Amino acid sequence: MRHFPVPLSLLLCGLLAACGQAPEPVPQAVRTAGDGSDFGAVSAPTPPPRREVDVRETTDWPEARVTSGQAFISCTATPVAPTPPEVAQAAASVDRDDDSAETAIVEAEDAPAPASPEGRALSDLEFFPVLDTMTPCQGNGLVRLRYRGRIAGDFTTLVERVASMAARMGIEERILDIDSSGGQVEDAIRAGDVIAESGWKIVVRADAVCHSACVLILAAGDDRRIAGPVGIHRIIRIQSSATSRAELSRELREVHGQMEDYLQRNGAAVAVADLMMTVPNRSLRLLTGAELDRFGLQGPNAAQDDLERIRLARKCGEDFVRRKDAFLRAYERQCTKPDGDARTAGECGLALRGRYDFPDRKCAAESPMAEFAPAAVERG
Repeated sequence: MRHFPVPLSLLLCGLLAACGQAPEPVPQAVRTAGDGSDFGAVSAPTPPPRREVDVRETTDWPEARVTSGQAFISCTATPVAPTPPEVAQAAASVDRDDDSAETAIVEAEDAPAPASPEGRALSDLEFFPVLDTMTPCQGNGLVRLRYRGRIAGDFTTLVERVASMAARMGIEERILDIDSSGGQVEDAIRAGDVIAESGWKIVVRADAVCHSACVLILAAGDDRRIAGPVGIHRIIRIQSSATSRAELSRELREVHGQMEDYLQRNGAAVAVADLMMTVPNRSLRLLTGAELDRFGLQGPNAAQDDLERIRLARKCGEDFVRRKDAFLRAYERQCTKPDGDARTAGECGLALRGRYDFPDRKCAAESPMAEFAPAAVERG
């Protein structure tokens, strides 16, 4: 573990190699996390669960249930009404680690559906219940998974099985709508690796939070849209035998290294792992929008963007990629207005793309605005 006796603003400046000029003041948004609403970031020396079957290849999925929170499936890009009160109460009982939490969740699921549900409740993660819940989404090619609760092993199973079913159904657009105060770091890393491999956009609503270990989930998304608060704090090492700071540091060094490797391979700043070591677990350091951008936790994922550009250059050529980049910059300048509507922006983009020789004869489907344009006509 590293010790930082300098102010946090200077620490961030050094970690991000931005000290060539006077550092910007960094807001120290810290709140107490002892109100029972925060799970904390927990680390435990447990091995990853043994995968009994490859759920991508069989219908014989082992029995599994969502017990650490609430999950709902809907088929629209726009979020629906907030979580029903009886469901929120059940999830709150999970937050408190109440022994009756699982019973409360089951009772909430069995209650009559409210007028504006989040979607179809999903708790049984065997093959046919997941299939039945997601079938309505097959027609429009989009699934939204709304999850509210703790990051734990069943959350990893949930994401993996929804992604596997989406792949079988040909559902390409996948949105994870998350509201979580954290959970176990190792489970967050495992879930994040599943998310990174299966193409998810992650949303944090204005009425939701993403705290503690949940921040690691953000790092994995192909795209991140954040309206609610994002906060971090120190990891608690459960089952620790440490009697001194030095012993505790040695215990945390391994999980800190795992976080650094995970953040790096997902295009996020390893500074997040260091910062998570500096804020007491009883408090919460809220990240600003500027910090979310600098840490690579908001907007398009830089690592995924690089990968897609490499794939596109391999298929369509480097000149195609350069022209597409130029088009997108011009589109942002000329077609997107704060008070403009999508139709006007689309018409502007269609008119603009001819200047950059789109649609491309070889790669019409990959050309900008291809989903809105009529079939490409080959140029002679």
